[in-house]
Amino acid sequence: MKKSAIFLLLNFFAVTLTFGQQQPSFIENNLDAYIKQGLKDWNLPGLAIAIVKDGKTVVMKGYGVANIKTQEPVDENTLFMIASNSKLFTGTALAQLDVDKKLSLDDKITKYFPDYKVYDANTLPLLTIKDLLGHHLGTKTFQGDFTFWNTTLSRQQIMGRMKLLKPSMEFRQSFGYCNSCFLTAGQVIEKVTGKPWETYIQDSILTPLGMSNTYPLGVGIAARKGVSKPYTTSFTGKMIELPYDQVDNLAPAGSIVSNVKDVAKWLNMQLDSGKYEGKQIISWRALQKTRDQNTIVSSRASSAYPIHFRGYGLGVFEADYNGKQIFWHTGGADGFVTNTCFVPEAKLAITILTNNDNQSFFEALRYQILDAYLGVPYVDRSQAMLKGFSKDQEETVKKTTDMQARVKGKQPELPLTAYAGKYQNTLYGPIEIVVNKKDLLIKFSEHQYLTATLQYMDNNEWLLTYNNAAYGIFPLKFKIESGKVISNEIKVNDGLEYDPYLFVKAD
Repeated sequence: MKKSAIFLLLNFFAVTLTFGQQQPSFIENNLDAYIKQGLKDWNLPGLAIAIVKDGKTVVMKGYGVANIKTQEPVDENTLFMIASNSKLFTGTALAQLDVDKKLSLDDKITKYFPDYKVYDANTLPLLTIKDLLGHHLGTKTFQGDFTFWNTTLSRQQIMGRMKLLKPSMEFRQSFGYCNSCFLTAGQVIEKVTGKPWETYIQDSILTPLGMSNTYPLGVGIAARKGVSKPYTTSFTGKMIELPYDQVDNLAPAGSIVSNVKDVAKWLNMQLDSGKYEGKQIISWRALQKTRDQNTIVSSRASSAYPIHFRGYGLGVFEADYNGKQIFWHTGGADGFVTNTCFVPEAKLAITILTNNDNQSFFEALRYQILDAYLGVPYVDRSQAMLKGFSKDQEETVKKTTDMQARVKGKQPELPLTAYAGKYQNTLYGPIEIVVNKKDLLIKFSEHQYLTATLQYMDNNEWLLTYNNAAYGIFPLKFKIESGKVISNEIKVNDGLEYDPYLFVKAD
């Protein structure tokens, strides 16, 4: 071998060794064991992680399984629904169109949709693209999502129903996380480019970045090679496989399917001022616009983390963290919770994708990695979070078990036929309750595959159990006046929507 070749080889090993030594001790020595323990502690089937540092992917690995039945392992190519991590793709696309003078983020939404309406007529003339991307509408977090998520409503129909979302907070004064707002902003893309959101995202971001195993829509996800199954342990504590969410009608807010190998490319671009492998994919000015604080979320110091201020840009949260500016987002779909995070000042980025939606390990791990790189004294974030989670989980399972034990074949106040019929909610629309042997069955007009069983317990309370475990198990009461059924209130999992829906009997 020539001396020059030997020198280059030795130099390569030296650079590799030096690079390896630059990683914090936790990453070098403890990360692997920490994740494996976390999977056990949190009852988490599988997890994929990538860490980017100084322009290199220093960690890219899968843990656990993507499918409990087949024991297919998770690796860097395993697909997950990244849900609301899709939002920054939408914000970035609109920011780039702003830079290219195809639109202005301060354009009124009625410029593109003249017939668009919101609940408050005084708000409508002021409402801009930036307002929609900043969750400024004044509605509660997740408000309307039960009506929109997993339903047969089209994007246009969702936009049409937003006039029924009554705000509980002041316009531009509060932060109320709004998926239908993001959908509306994303629909502007087609108006100015002639391409649907999914085509534009593919052409302008995914393809240029070489994200060849990333899909802007979830349609056909079950048939894709290497896709993880979605799971939950909510309400019962038992591991239950869920159906895949069908949320392409809310695509700009959360439909992307990807893996850590591809997401790492997106994060590398974020760390390199919009460049990837030397090519400018997104202009630096556009990235700056996505990171400018659009909404104040909190200005109170955290007792658990070295954070004082939190804000929201155009599809990304931002905060200080031990003196560094961090940007992040999480994503939650039924059976999946995920995150992305980047710290430009430290040339650091993280993504963690998981397949059980009832756990916080994916966030504990992110904070643990931030601590390691940003010099925060070690605290076991997983164990700290696990204490509260375990207590809450025990209480939830006990509540569910206690309710199930109350189903003993007792008779309700009225005959089953008295409860049957059509009910109406102003936002959602109609549902139908029918007699199903000794129980009642709810059919949801806007959800093609969703039903719920009502089993009588006692004291005019029924046990509401959805056929999709992600929606939960709750007590339900009918309002009865003068021997006549008037209405009921239906609750779903808080991760979908917080407030119950009042359904009034149509008869």
